[in-house]
Amino acid sequence: MENFKVSNKGSATLFKNSFLERLTRTNFLVPVLLYSFTGVAVAVYAAWSLPLPVYALVLLFFAGWMVFTLFEYLIHRFLFHFEAITQKQKEVQYKIHGVHHHFPKDKDRLAMPVVLSLVLAAMFFFLFTFLLGKNGYPFFAGFIIGYAAYLYIHYAVHRYRQPHNFLSILWKHHSLHHYKSENTAFAVSNPLWDYVFGTLPPKKAIKKEDIERLPDE
Repeated sequence: MENFKVSNKGSATLFKNSFLERLTRTNFLVPVLLYSFTGVAVAVYAAWSLPLPVYALVLLFFAGWMVFTLFEYLIHRFLFHFEAITQKQKEVQYKIHGVHHHFPKDKDRLAMPVVLSLVLAAMFFFLFTFLLGKNGYPFFAGFIIGYAAYLYIHYAVHRYRQPHNFLSILWKHHSLHHYKSENTAFAVSNPLWDYVFGTLPPKKAIKKEDIERLPDE
């Protein structure tokens, strides 16, 4: 990703067209509430309509959630951080993710535009139900709840101070990605996949005192 000075204040204009520019800005509560409600509604529908035991519904739900965390990791690592070579590629990368690294505390760009996320949600719904039949309902419910959880976690680590409890690992992990090692620590809501794929920040390159001096996100 192209180097630029990270700013914890301010924002950037991505499009001269005011309508397109407005579409790039999202109040995170809108998708969080939308997908939380959708996930719960689909889960309740699946529980009432499918002839499955409770344990099977729960397993499908959490399988969907875990698949989302893997999807989150993969899209962040390979799409958002693709190797941009040409100027045009660099411009595209900046618009889809670089702007977030440039202005990590810009609250209006901490969630994907709702229009785009709705299209993706519909695609995944049809994919899961095509592959799993009606069993795709609880699977999709877990997947979409996983997305809602990711949105809340991502917003929290950028906008609230790091808590002094077990959740602090999420703040530290994502802060390292933004301020010390942008080519590692790609997972946001579940650091598991950085362990699995070997993309944890290098301990030798990042000292304990460096972590302690990270900006509060």
